[in-house]
Amino acid sequence: ILYGLYRPDEGKIYIRSRGVDIKSPSDAINLNIGMVHQLFKLVDRHTIAENIALVAPSGFFLPVERVKTDILRLSKEYGWKVDPEAEIWQLSASEQQNVEILKAIFRGAKILILDEPTSVLTPQGKRELFSRLLRMKEKGYAIVFITHKLDEVMQISDRVTVLRKGKKVRTLLT
Repeated sequence: ILYGLYRPDEGKIYIRSRGVDIKSPSDAINLNIGMVHQLFKLVDRHTIAENIALVAPSGFFLPVERVKTDILRLSKEYGWKVDPEAEIWQLSASEQQNVEILKAIFRGAKILILDEPTSVLTPQGKRELFSRLLRMKEKGYAIVFITHKLDEVMQISDRVTVLRKGKKVRTLLT
């Protein structure tokens, strides 16, 4: 719902204290919301730079060389080791997830939704992801972390909302 894939049955969404109506992912992107789906949305035969160029904020395909420069800058800022010329099919699941997060940041996301982000990760990949998310949090990002794993909730979150059968049970500080 927050990313515009589904319409809410009731309630209101507020971003920065302003009520918003999100009808599509385009609306969400315009509100600086990014989403990393459980199943990645990357073009396997393209490079990292080409995949990110496809989601340029301007709506136009950007020159790949410019995108490479931006990827290297963002990678350094967030502690990733990314080769912009690597093809997606050559990357591990953890590396592909990093590309999805970079895509969202590249689009201007300040609110990041992660759907079951650890389901494809090794323990080392999970530690690296959590480290990156904490760095993003320090830089002012809001992160919605969707998981069924209580240990991850306690490890990574400030607050948790428990849902049961599609209904909010309670929101608590972790």
